[in-house]
Amino acid sequence: MRHFETRLKSNDNTYKELFLRYPNNPILTAKDWPYAVNSVFNPAATVFNDKILLLARVEDRRGFSHFTKAVSDDGVTNWQIDKCPTLEANPDYPEEAWGIEDPRISRIDELNRWAVVYTSFSRSGPTVSLALTKDFVNFEKMGSIMPPEDKDAALFPKKFKNKWILIHRPIGTHIGNVARLGPGAHIWVSCSSDLKYWGDHSILINARSGGWWDANKVGLCSQPLETPEGWLILYHGVKRTASGSIYRLGLALLDLENPWKVLHRGDEWIFGPEESYEREGDVRDVVFPCGWVLDKPSGKVKMYYGGADTCIALATASVSDLLEYIKSCPAPKDQ
Repeated sequence: MRHFETRLKSNDNTYKELFLRYPNNPILTAKDWPYAVNSVFNPAATVFNDKILLLARVEDRRGFSHFTKAVSDDGVTNWQIDKCPTLEANPDYPEEAWGIEDPRISRIDELNRWAVVYTSFSRSGPTVSLALTKDFVNFEKMGSIMPPEDKDAALFPKKFKNKWILIHRPIGTHIGNVARLGPGAHIWVSCSSDLKYWGDHSILINARSGGWWDANKVGLCSQPLETPEGWLILYHGVKRTASGSIYRLGLALLDLENPWKVLHRGDEWIFGPEESYEREGDVRDVVFPCGWVLDKPSGKVKMYYGGADTCIALATASVSDLLEYIKSCPAPKDQ
């Protein structure tokens, strides 16, 4: 199996990690926050004014979440953190009654905006909401764009066939008139001409079954990353064990012009909880990225992720290594 050997062996016949953890992880914790909070984790990431901008999920001491902006020149140190929440739940939006969670950011050049897609949480369950911004100070909320239960969503940064495409993860039995692909929670795509009303729903990446690392539940992690070879998709899979669930990460590659088509999907997970800050916390054994940033001159990807729903950590990879690995993986088939 060539794809197995590609990841597990380097030139000296030893295990080769695609993502390398920053040695001084975690890079941000609740202790760094300028106001009292329970935890900071699952940050969205983008480049804004030539700096790395994180929009961190912050859980307050009630248990409700909001977003706070943190900005750094190098994306590693000297973070400038907003003195108060950057984006909070709004009482005019009842779907946000219990807070907002897990944002993903896409730069939309056609709109001259950044799109922040996030999970709204209320008595009705989680649902996907959208806000647009020019400056990460003022936000135009567009409200809920998917019915509950739905989450793990991000926009592609441009249109395809004159339609916007949203990746998301519904949990209900049906969406539109399309039945779920067996038991489990799968990654879907939906289309819209106005960012408000969505249709043409279809499954993009199915959750496998049985003993697979991504059996029963998968979901998008960071926003889609455009490369010359296709759209890199980083997703999480959840394996249920006798001692609880384990969240680990895998890769897929979508066609550049037709992102409904999955070209390659890895059989293995490529990054999982190993360090103490990933294995011990409010929710143990979780690595969960909501954002990554590609530095094109160096070809390096910075992946920002939540560790155990408690802190923010950083891992880096060469985009060429990621593409070499995923292109060596097979074309997907039903598992």
